[in-house]
Amino acid sequence: MAKRGPYEKGEAKRREILEAALEIFAQEGYRGTSLRKVAARCNLSLPGLMHYFESKEDLLTQVLRARDDTARTRHPQLTGPDSYRAIVREGASTPGLVELFVSMSAAASDPDHPAHTHFGERYPAIRGEIVRYLRRRMEEGAVRSDITPERLAVVLVAVADGVQLQWLTDRSMDMEEPINDMMALLAPPSLTPADTADTAD
Repeated sequence: MAKRGPYEKGEAKRREILEAALEIFAQEGYRGTSLRKVAARCNLSLPGLMHYFESKEDLLTQVLRARDDTARTRHPQLTGPDSYRAIVREGASTPGLVELFVSMSAAASDPDHPAHTHFGERYPAIRGEIVRYLRRRMEEGAVRSDITPERLAVVLVAVADGVQLQWLTDRSMDMEEPINDMMALLAPPSLTPADTADTAD
């Protein structure tokens, strides 16, 4: 039986808060006045806003989860370089969420931090998607197979996360270029760069 009454209203308010936070944090970051703007957008005081979360860190972690959920809706399956680049491109248009991601990923090294569980679940899931894609491309002969897809998935995630960190201090960087470079490096020597494009996209 579905839960109703105060629980249902509370969940609806949490969703409203997270939607507002995603929009505001995307452009303004997540510190200081941004939390107050989120509260005002939702007709709450700052203490009233925090009533719906265990702590500020929990709120920020839930924003990251919401960010991943919306990205997953837009890109339900990693189908090739184009979908990977599209995700990176979206990051460049939402600098505040990139800042939040980088900050929270560092904080998540603490086992007691709310983001620790989130990142512990996130990375295996992402690597799994990349592994499935790489296996398919290896079978097609479009990606080198002398390195296991599991190891290559770790490298691709490291490239994507690392370029976000660099981009925060140098916005002139093109975050898509490292993805293009990695896909070129993964192509078998007999293939030209044009051959690395995924015809499924």
